[in-house]
Amino acid sequence: MKKQLETPITFIIFKRPDTTIKVFETIRKIKPKKLFVIADGPRHDREGEAEKCAATREIIEKVDWNCEVIKNYSEVNLGCAKRVSSGLDWVFKNVEETIILEDDCIPHITFFRFCEELLEKYRYDSRITSIAAQNAQLGQKRTDYSYYFSSYSHCWGWASWRRAWQDYDLYIKLWPEVKESNILNDILMDSKAVSYWQNIFDSIYENPTGITWDYQWTFACWMQGGLNIIPNINLIQNVGVGADSTNFNSSQDFSFINLPTDNMEFPLKHPPYIVRNLQADKFIQNTVYHATRLDILKQKLKKILVENKLIVH
Repeated sequence: MKKQLETPITFIIFKRPDTTIKVFETIRKIKPKKLFVIADGPRHDREGEAEKCAATREIIEKVDWNCEVIKNYSEVNLGCAKRVSSGLDWVFKNVEETIILEDDCIPHITFFRFCEELLEKYRYDSRITSIAAQNAQLGQKRTDYSYYFSSYSHCWGWASWRRAWQDYDLYIKLWPEVKESNILNDILMDSKAVSYWQNIFDSIYENPTGITWDYQWTFACWMQGGLNIIPNINLIQNVGVGADSTNFNSSQDFSFINLPTDNMEFPLKHPPYIVRNLQADKFIQNTVYHATRLDILKQKLKKILVENKLIVH
């Protein structure tokens, strides 16, 4: 980018200075005028975590360009779900729109211009809920335009508006009514996918402040009838998979994680329609959100056993 980034950046950090510095160096290249930083506090029963958190926060002090740095640091550990959701609540109380990065997701430099242009283009279009960096189509080209529209909200580098985030509910209080009304059938149009997501939302509803916040964001987008912008090429790489990661570890096989990034070409080629790419979404459901019927049955059986106190959590 030839000029300083006008759009505020939100940077979510925790305890990984090694990956945080990599993302920070990418942010430094585009020199945003405003940088929001959300940080969780250390868990005091984890040896060395306080030092890791301090080392990670120290990286933010390396801002050496004209930038307003606004920090929201928790001194106690809130956990991923509460910390990210409360942090984004805070950000969207201060600004109408932002680009959001976590401490283990390194975007291609063209991702920032991609977001800035599309944040402006769709600013008042309530059909669009977010702009993603990730393309997990494993090299398959889904459109001749610069991006397509999806029901799935990828959160490894993304951007959104206050108007969309205001419908976020960590506790997904609407879920019982949605489940009773079989609304997921209308959204997903696939019985296996419906079973998968019912299981996810049942778990979230029972333990909303557990380990994740992003399934609740997917739920919020679906309840708005929203579509998400997905670039036709991959614009981000997750470098945080390993023993120190919160949601993934190196023993898991996720082929969509370490995909190479590509250069987004400008001017953008905008699609002349706003319609969900069903073929691309089916691929995502079967690749990123895949669960066999056996997996689903195991989860249901476990739930029954827990409810009948035959096993404990």
